[in-house]
Formats: sequence, C-alpha cells, structure tokens
Amino acid sequence: MNWILSFVLILIVMYLVGIQLRKRRSKIARKTLEEIWGKPKNEKNFDFNLIDQFYNNHNSQKGIFQSISNTTWTDLDLDDIFKFIDRTTSKIGQQYLYYKLRTISGVSELNRFGNLTEIFKLNPSLRLQCQVELYKLSSNKAYYLEEIFRSQSVERSNKIWLFSFLSLAAISSIILSFFNPIWFLLLIPIFFINLVFHYKNKSSIQYYLNGVGQLATAYKVAKKLSSSTEIESFYKDFIFLKNVKAILSKIKFIEWEKKLDSEYTLFIWFISEIIKITFNIEPILFYIFQNSLKEKEEDIKQLFQFIGEIDSAISCASIQSAHANYCKPNFISGKKVVTEDIYHPLIENCVSNNLNLENNSLLLTGSNMSGKTTFIRTFSINAILGQTLNFCFATKFEAAFFKIYSSIRISDNLMNSTSYYLEEVVRIKELIDASNQGNCNLFILDELFKGTNTMERIAAGKSILSYLNKKNHVVMVSTHDLELTELLKEENFDLYHFSETIKNDQLSFDYKIKPGKPQSGNAIKILELYDYPLEIIRNSRDFEIIVKKLIMQSI
Repeated sequence: MNWILSFVLILIVMYLVGIQLRKRRSKIARKTLEEIWGKPKNEKNFDFNLIDQFYNNHNSQKGIFQSISNTTWTDLDLDDIFKFIDRTTSKIGQQYLYYKLRTISGVSELNRFGNLTEIFKLNPSLRLQCQVELYKLSSNKAYYLEEIFRSQSVERSNKIWLFSFLSLAAISSIILSFFNPIWFLLLIPIFFINLVFHYKNKSSIQYYLNGVGQLATAYKVAKKLSSSTEIESFYKDFIFLKNVKAILSKIKFIEWEKKLDSEYTLFIWFISEIIKITFNIEPILFYIFQNSLKEKEEDIKQLFQFIGEIDSAISCASIQSAHANYCKPNFISGKKVVTEDIYHPLIENCVSNNLNLENNSLLLTGSNMSGKTTFIRTFSINAILGQTLNFCFATKFEAAFFKIYSSIRISDNLMNSTSYYLEEVVRIKELIDASNQGNCNLFILDELFKGTNTMERIAAGKSILSYLNKKNHVVMVSTHDLELTELLKEENFDLYHFSETIKNDQLSFDYKIKPGKPQSGNAIKILELYDYPLEIIRNSRDFEIIVKKLIMQSI
C-alpha cells in the first residue's frame, strides 16, 4: 500500500514540476519576444530549402493571381527582402510568409490580411499572447508539418488484409497455447514474417515521422489562437480543428517512437518493439492512420494556413511598428503610377524619391553608379510588397494591380551552352508573350541587350520597348543608351534620369530622380579620375562625338 502512495506522490510532484517549468518557459518567451519586437531576426543562416517547401508544393493552387517567378525573385534580391521582413515566431509562420510574398492573390483577400495585421498593431496584449503560443512551434522540427499534406504521398499497401490475418494468427496462437503448449511454436514463424513487414514499413513511417510529431502541438496552438474573439471574427469557422482532433489519437504510435530516443528508454523501446512486431501493430495502425490522414489532408492544410497567416500578420505588424514611413497601397485602374517618398528597405539611410506617370511608361537614364537599377528595383519590390502583404515602404503608392515580370540579372548559361545574348532573348520573349495575355503588367528591364553591338541593341531595344508599352502595361527600363531617349520620346515614355556632381575631383551622387535626360555621362570622367593616360582621355572624348553621329545615322 505504501509503494502505491509513494508512486502517486511522485506523479503529483512530477506534474507540479512540469507546470512550473512550463510557466518559466512561457515567462522567458514573453521577455524574449518583447525585446525583439520591431527588429529583424538575428539569424545568419536561413535554410531556404526548408522555408520554401510550402510554396514549392502549393504555388499552383486556385485563387492565385500570379506566382513570382524564380527569375524575378532573383532579379529583385527577394531572398534578402524576405530575411528583412521575416519577424515570424514559428517555423510554420516563416514558411507561410515566404509563400505569401511569392504569391499574389486578389485585392479583397489582401485587404482582409491588412485588417488582420492592424489588429495586432493596435492590440499588443493579444499580439504577445499569440506569439507565446506560436513560440511552441519555433523548433526546426515544425518545418516538417508541411510534409504530411504535400501533393506526394506514400503508396498505400495492398497487404492490409495479410497484416490483419497474421496479427489474428499470433493472438490465436497465444490463446491456444494455454490449452496445448505446442501451439506456441506457431508463433515463431509468424513473428519472423511480421518482423520483415515491420521493418519494411519503417521507411514509410519515416516519411511522416517529423511532420506528425508536430501535428498535436500545432493543433493545441491553433486551438488557443482561435479562442480570441478578435481573431475568430476573421474566419468563417474552425471545423478544421474538430477534424484534425479526430485523427490525433491515431498518431500516438508514431509520437511514442519519436520520444524514445535516449539510452534511458532503450529497454522500454525494446519491449514495445517486440510487442508491435508480434501482433503486427505498427503496419496495421499506420495504414489506418494514413487513410485518415488522406481524408483530413485539407483540414491539416487549413490548420497550417491559419497558424501561418496569424504569424505572418504579426510579422507585418512588427515591421510597420518599426518603420514610420510606410503606407497601404491604393490600387487604381488605368495606366498610372504615383509614388511619394518611396525607398529601398535594405539600403541604410536610403534617399527616397517621387514618381508620377500618367498614361506613360518610364525610360530612366543616367551615369554609372547613380542609382538607376536600384530605383526600378525599389519600385518593383514595393509593388510586390503592396500586392502580397498590403504595405509599401513609401508615404504614397498608387498603381494598377500588376502582374510583374523582369529582365535584370542575366548571365551566360554554360550548362546549356547559351550565350548572354541568347539568354536575354529567351527572357525578353517571356515578357512579350505575357504582354499579349490581356493582364495589366509591370515590365522591369535593365540595360536591354547588353550582349550585342550598339546599333542593333538600340534598334531592337526601341522596337521591343514600344511593343511592350501597349494597353495598360507599364514599362520601367533603365539604360545607358541616350539615343533611346530620342527614339522613344514620341512612344509614350516619360524621360527621367539620375546624375552626379564632380567637385575637387570627387564624384558625388544625390540619388534623386529628375525629369528629362542627362546632359552627359561620366564614364570617361571616371577614367580621368583614376589617372588613365591623357592620350586615352583625349581620344575617348573625340571618338565619343563621332560614334554618336554614326549610331544615329545607322538607326
């Protein structure tokens, strides 16, 4: 009797200690989350092979207006933008935020997400309460929840009848052995047959092992988040929670093995393995579980998206709380762009700029290093942020709801034996095809056809830019070819430029966009500043005039 009492007391002590440990972890989490609010993550390594898994497996689902292509993602350095805006607490939230930044949906869905973000900005107590819950999914293990509802799945076994028969035979053998011990000998061949099936089945279970272990935690977190009346008002129902709960009991056998991973539990693991092998428990339960998982796949996905959306909205609230100069985009019809104080979020002390285009596109020229390419990237990044997360780094942003295409960062493809020029031809053809699909598009181009000679580059560039600048499409192109300013001034392009000043043999840039075209370039001046021979400088200036005349005559 005394040992029973002692055992009960030990359980009570362990329970109370567990409560205290959970309270302590919660307190530490609150303090940490308060300290990092409004700040970028202090992480050096972002594992995009895990972060992008949800996007890679669900970027073609219904309701997506556009999925940002890999080329545009690279052109705009959006990996770095993601690292900057990622203030999520959970790994599920991080995966969903990446997905959200790469997929443009409709305006109504965008406004809804903006309103959800506003709730967390205005209610710090609710925000912190949610973050503490989301912190429970901050382990790298939570990345793998996505695995259990991705499009691929483990092939279902057609031997379920055999597993059941062998299990029944093992049970019968044990029962009959009480009447006649000879029946116990039948258990030996059954055990070894089951042993083969058991370990063959292990590879199938391993596919789900990491993700399933996080499902119960994700359910508890989502249940807690859904208890808020403010959050509840944004969602039609939480039936998915009820459906997910129904399959949690069927994953206990997987969670059990996941927890037995220390030398202190080796004996328990061994006994459990013997029992599971003898009665074929694991294969039978696994395929019952897999069937349930398939039936509830959409509910698990909704669970993932619910948690991810809450975390992503809190992340956006964190950014907006730290940056006074931001705005919500205003999407308008027609070919019009109005921005005020737009800036690049990754450039420290970035000079902001204004732009106003009315029924025209942008032809941007200027000297080297003056900021041309940075500006068109700045606009494109803010267009994407506006259309995916409902905020821009500007005080005003008005434009159409674009599909966005780019041609900026191109290189030779040695694997396919294609030149720089051919790579660019292929890329530009994608933009041309997109221009004929009836959408309102934003085309971003930098230094068109650098891989060919000057005369053909200007001739082809003029023709392509004129072609893209039809309908309500907006073209933003940066170029060193000042000749294009003459050829396109009657083609509904507004001319702007960036420039520099030279004082005491020092180049100085103000990084402000200005109307019109620059009066001169700075390439030869830079040669002079770096002490190139005077003969080269003089000849360069003389030939500059001759080359300009030849180019214009040829065109």
